[in-house]
Amino acid sequence: MIEIVETGPFNTVQDLGRPGYRDIGVSASGAMDPLAVKIGNILVGNNDDAAAIEVQTFPFKLRFETGGVFGVTGTDGHPMLDGRELFPWCTHVAEPGQILELRQPPRLARAYIVFRGGLDVPILMGSRSTSLRGGFGGNAGRPLIKGDRIEFGTPSDVLPPPASGIAVIEPAVALRDAFPGPIDGALPIRAIAAGEHELFAADGEAFWSQTWRISSSSDRTGYRLSGEPIKPTATVEMRSHGVVPGVIQVPPSGEPIIQMSDANTAGGYPKIAGVIECDLWRLGQARIGSRLRFVRSTHAEARAIEQAVARYVEDVRKTSQMVKRALKAMT
Repeated sequence: MIEIVETGPFNTVQDLGRPGYRDIGVSASGAMDPLAVKIGNILVGNNDDAAAIEVQTFPFKLRFETGGVFGVTGTDGHPMLDGRELFPWCTHVAEPGQILELRQPPRLARAYIVFRGGLDVPILMGSRSTSLRGGFGGNAGRPLIKGDRIEFGTPSDVLPPPASGIAVIEPAVALRDAFPGPIDGALPIRAIAAGEHELFAADGEAFWSQTWRISSSSDRTGYRLSGEPIKPTATVEMRSHGVVPGVIQVPPSGEPIIQMSDANTAGGYPKIAGVIECDLWRLGQARIGSRLRFVRSTHAEARAIEQAVARYVEDVRKTSQMVKRALKAMT
């Protein structure tokens, strides 16, 4: 069990989401950086979709009421256990009473705390994720607050990790060929032209050529972008249509909105492009004020990147299993 000692708004319990209910108006929710959750769960011996804590407002502190194996992923900073710096992207063992502290990461927006056994909150529509807009899921459908106490789930892996922990090279480094870093201070985000792209004519090209900034009016539902407004060539009355994370819509203001993890289930704004799925985790780690440039992509490129990520995840899984087999042979 853990107890929340210090937290800010919008820190929640999340897993990989609850897809399949958009037809009845239920957003998938789930982690803004699902790759960090998946890798963390593999390291501590959980199923990929076990529930974790998504931290996006810092500092954050929790106390281990009972001991347990945990890891902190997503962040590029160092978590602290009783004041001692730990490596991120690595397993650690906490004793009862110890306090884990997460401070603001140097560059990234979010950190994820994964626990062996996951977090024992109710499963609703196949997921333990918090839906803040719906007010359900996670820990009573709301952000974590000081004094919250949450039990661990039943672990499927009972072997203690090695004393040095099981660590992994973070995706931004291991996959640097697939995910290029910022160019002139702007994060390149790959996208594919969407259904109403042709409505924007020359402004459609301006969408790709200019640098956008994530505005302060952004949250888990969507990132609103600040920049030179783009407008369709004519006013078009559109029916509402289904949208998913990654869809980029353009409201009358001309400043695009990228749908994120808590994406609306439907909307009537024209769609100019869609971010490829494998770049969504990088958007999830982009802070308010970050600069973005959209790069034209193709379905073939998106598929190739998806395969590169899948190979990375499988390598992490095989390494973890190899270490566990070696430990088992020694006991």
